Amino acid sequence: MAPYESDDSTKADEAEDVRSGRRKAARYVVPVAVVGVAAATIGLVPALADSGDPDLPKVTAQQLIEKIAESDVQQLSGTVKISTDLGLPDLGGLASGFASGAAEGDGGSSADPQSKLLELASGTHTLRVAADGPDKGRISLLDSAAEYSVIHNGDDVWAYDSKSNEAYHATAPRSEEKKGKAPEDVPATPKDFAEEALKAVDDTTSVTVDGTAQIAGRDAYRLVIKPKQSGSTVGAISIGVDAKTGLPLKFTLTPASGGAAVVDEGFTKVDFSAPAASTFDFTPPKGAKVTEADESKAPEHSRKSGEDFGMGLGEGLGGLKTIGKGWNSIAEFDTGGQGMPSGSSGNGDVDGFLNSLGDQVSGTFGSGTVFSTRLVNALITDDGKVYAGAVTKDALVKAADAAH
Repeated sequence: MAPYESDDSTKADEAEDVRSGRRKAARYVVPVAVVGVAAATIGLVPALADSGDPDLPKVTAQQLIEKIAESDVQQLSGTVKISTDLGLPDLGGLASGFASGAAEGDGGSSADPQSKLLELASGTHTLRVAADGPDKGRISLLDSAAEYSVIHNGDDVWAYDSKSNEAYHATAPRSEEKKGKAPEDVPATPKDFAEEALKAVDDTTSVTVDGTAQIAGRDAYRLVIKPKQSGSTVGAISIGVDAKTGLPLKFTLTPASGGAAVVDEGFTKVDFSAPAASTFDFTPPKGAKVTEADESKAPEHSRKSGEDFGMGLGEGLGGLKTIGKGWNSIAEFDTGGQGMPSGSSGNGDVDGFLNSLGDQVSGTFGSGTVFSTRLVNALITDDGKVYAGAVTKDALVKAADAAH
């Protein structure tokens, strides 16, 4: 008999319990100060499963969600790998150009976490992570010739880029709900992505327990979340949950179109003992350029809690509206402009990148361009309306037609 119990299409009388568990899960925190990455598009390569699945006690999906919610891991260290396959053209040189241009344009630093967003939006990367309570965390992005680290120690957050010998310093958030969160409150660990996925669990969702696995040498359960609705680009989300601690160790998002995972993240090594205190020490090396964060000029959303993140996205854009519900939700707003004409920015690389994504469409709304990835698609109409979501191109066109 399989060591688990499936809860496909969570029963109506359990739905509120699932949502309650989800609310608890939204509060749990593994305090790791992590580098900012593109929300919902960056992932980590999964830890490879060892041969043979462990024989664990049966659990229901509800029990496993509660186990995640009750997880209180405060100390850990380990290695994760990052991989993303959004179906985008090669972002290597373009991403570096965007990042360096942004840093130079505002007098900033290459060590600023925001400069790493596009750089991490594709390819495979290795991270070392460590945490010791809500006020100490470290994550290092490794490559063959350099290392980029974000270190949170007490009131200080440092970021250092060894390639450019530049450091960036900011004051850590003081509010309890922001302790240990990444810059910009962006998901970056299996726990972060699992938390976001659990927020999506509602009556449009199927939740099941799909067996067990070995992840980074740990016994784990597999929690699978699937949209019940058609039209979503999300096929399924699998979360590997540590059987002992309840900590998500692995997160995999596969697209409805099939093929390789869009987001795949997981620990390859993990240790729940306290890291050495020196792990969180940092002093800028001699000769390093040090940039101090200017809180007065920081984007408003960087000063908000995780619950407030994104609430102001529609401000100045004609208001942000939501069409539909659940996994088929589409964000609608008005730029007040004339759409996004392709191939006219004056930058050949940028124009080529945008044109490679764009697909001309038309309907009763008029005409526009759909910019597509394997997960998130956006329709920008010629009159400046934007419709975006983890839905198909046809769903966006239907939403635009219905809105006009």
